[in-house]
Order: sequence, then C-alpha cells, then structure tokens
Amino acid sequence: MLRKVSVVLLMGLLAWAYQTIQPPPPKICGSPNGPPVTAPRVKLRDGRHLAYKEHGVSKDKAKYKIVYVHGFGSCRHEPLLFSPEVIEELGIYLVSFDRAGYGESDPNLKRTLKSTALDIEDLADQLELGSKFYVIGFSMGGQVVWTCLKYIPHRLAGAALIAPVINYWWPGFPANLSREAYNQQPVSDQWAVRVVHYAPWLTYWWNTQKWFPCSSVISHKPEIFSPQDKELLLQFMERRHYEEQIRQQGDFVSLHLDMIIGFGKWEFDPMDLENPFPNNEGSVHLWHGDQDWIVPVTPQRYIAKNLPWIQYHELPGVGHMVTIADGLSDVIVKALLLGEQ
Repeated sequence: MLRKVSVVLLMGLLAWAYQTIQPPPPKICGSPNGPPVTAPRVKLRDGRHLAYKEHGVSKDKAKYKIVYVHGFGSCRHEPLLFSPEVIEELGIYLVSFDRAGYGESDPNLKRTLKSTALDIEDLADQLELGSKFYVIGFSMGGQVVWTCLKYIPHRLAGAALIAPVINYWWPGFPANLSREAYNQQPVSDQWAVRVVHYAPWLTYWWNTQKWFPCSSVISHKPEIFSPQDKELLLQFMERRHYEEQIRQQGDFVSLHLDMIIGFGKWEFDPMDLENPFPNNEGSVHLWHGDQDWIVPVTPQRYIAKNLPWIQYHELPGVGHMVTIADGLSDVIVKALLLGEQ
C-alpha cells in the first residue's frame, strides 16, 4: 500500500513539475482571444505574419534602403532615429519590424539563428527593397546581424552592429576572455544565461519563479545601466507609449526565446565568418561604448582584432544605449552609407 501511495505521489509531483516549467500558449495577434492587429504585416514563406513600420523617404525615391533589427524587449516602434536633415540629404528609407513573437509579429516556436535572417530576407523581398539592402541591428538585434552575415551575405549592401550582445560560449573566444566577461555580469544574470545555455527547457520557469532572482534585464533593474544610460532612459521612457505592445503575446515567445537563441549553442562561430565584401563593395561596422555595463566591451575588441574587415568604432564614455545618444545615429549611418569616420 505504501509503495502504491509513493508511486502516486511521485507521479503527481512529476506532473506538477512538468506543468510548472511549461510556458502558457501565446496570445497571437488577430486570434479570438489575442491582441488586435493594427500594423501593416507581410505573410512569410512559412505562413507567419511579420509586422513592420516604414520611416524616412518613400521607397521609390530612396537612394539607400535599410532594414533595422530591434533589440531585447523592444519592437518596431524603436527604430534608429536619424535627423530629418540626414534622411532627406541621403535619401534614406528605413523599415523596422517586430521580430517573431514581439509586438504584432506571429511567434515562431521553431525559431533558430537562421530563421530571423530569412525573415529579414523575406520582408525585404515582399517590400521590394531590391537585390541588396543594408541591415542595422542594436543589442540583441545586433547579434541577429551576425546571422545575416552568415546566411544572407549575398543580399547585403552593408551592415552595422550596434552594441551587439555576445555569446559567452562562442568557441572562438579564449576561455579567459569569456570568463572575464561573464563574471562582469550581475550574479543573477550569470545564472540566467547559464540556465538558458545548459537547460533551455527551464528558461520559462527560471524567469517566472520567485525563489531566485531572474534576469536583471527582464526585471529592469536600474543598476545594470551606466550613469549616461540612466539619463538617456529617463527621457526615452517618457515617450514609450507602446510599452504594452512589446510583450503582449507572451514573455516566452518574445523575451525567453530571444535568450534561448542568443545564449544557446550556435551552429556557427562569428569568428569564422569571411569578409562578405572582398572587393570593398560594401562594409561592416561594429559600434560599442566603453562604458557599456550590459554587454562588456572586451569581447568586441577581440572580435575587431580577429576580423580586421570589420570597421570597429569604440565610443569613449558611452554606455549601452548608443541608439538614443544625441547625434550618434547620424554618425553611424553616414559611416555605413558614405564611409565617413
């Protein structure tokens, strides 16, 4: 009798544990119980929808066409903002989009490193941006640009990575460099990315349980930002009227899958990439602030040293929020499009 009771209790405990670690189903935009669809969207090759937003001059008048890739916990409403003068002077058309699971883009539970690059290619084709276009990505979106350089280099006219998130397990990093950068994170973030890397199936549970501190980025802890970032964010957050849209389909299909892809096991190492522009028909730029407290600068220096075809720009006194620092967006786009330093 005791044995039967023990088996029943064990099965009940396992069932409870399984339910606890399972994320809830996403609230898909446009579904009966989901948020409404308010943005223009394209239908991708696998049937998913991708929401986007256009900025700058019209496509038919544009000299330069750019796809912007937003960062972690962001959406299409946060593009890289250039001054009106630069937009008109250079003839810039820019399209920002909600990455899968964010905003009003359908979730992709099968999301991979390659799938987002193919989403970008599909979006560019459906918007008729031409055979080649530019990509700019910030933070986790900057990490996505690595996948564009790997999987769709033939479609790129140029690329810019702005404060791109690094993966501490990329094999091209020396162990001491990875360890040093990893240890610069708050302890809660060390555990968060460790869980994601070694036990991705626990990601939802880890970031929703109350026993241990979860990712400080998800919980918006102010201590992760440099003094300059804090000043910029105070101004920026006052204008963020779309905050509720960002994660409206669920934290797992947006934030948690982002972490699983970004800090999981990659099928390629960025340090093995070859120059996509061997004849100087385009360029790749990497921008990073030396006061970035979220993404350590030392791995970026190593990348720049080992991939000399990347034009590396280290910004003294600048934190992580490069995209909203005064005047830097114009500097970044001019360097990418015109080669200005």
